[in-house]
Amino acid sequence: MYYTTVYSSPVGLLTLASDGENLTGLWIEGQKYHGNTIFEDMIEDNKLPIFSAAKKWLDQYFAGEQPAISQLPLAPRGTDFQKSVWQILCEIPYGKVITYGDIAKEIARKKGKERMSPQAVGGAVGHNPISIVIPCHRVVGSNGSLTGYAAGVETKRKLLEWEKA
Repeated sequence: MYYTTVYSSPVGLLTLASDGENLTGLWIEGQKYHGNTIFEDMIEDNKLPIFSAAKKWLDQYFAGEQPAISQLPLAPRGTDFQKSVWQILCEIPYGKVITYGDIAKEIARKKGKERMSPQAVGGAVGHNPISIVIPCHRVVGSNGSLTGYAAGVETKRKLLEWEKA
């Protein structure tokens, strides 16, 4: 069983999902792939402790603080490749950005491969099911351009401005 609640944020309504103990989803209203990793029915439950913790985390984030990702138990659903990309996203500091190519090089290095496709990385970044907390908005094009954000480039810009990146 999966549970859901909503959170009103400066970038729009956020939908949070949980398996009852972990945060499994956080999607911005209108986001591409909204809820696509949850195949089971979701029941609204505003009283789960994980939702209270996630809302507190978001309150801190939108107050300009820098809450640690480790404050929340996360359980994103995806392939091993996607999870390896999302782990790298979790290592990007507040106020910093990284390119899809940089992530591809890091994945290749970890896997002992000569190279990895930045486009494959882009696909994994775009399917991140826990937006904002797993900071896919901190990934930019090779020339620093704000490309490819599932919730829209304007939302990406707002989040980066929020973080003073």
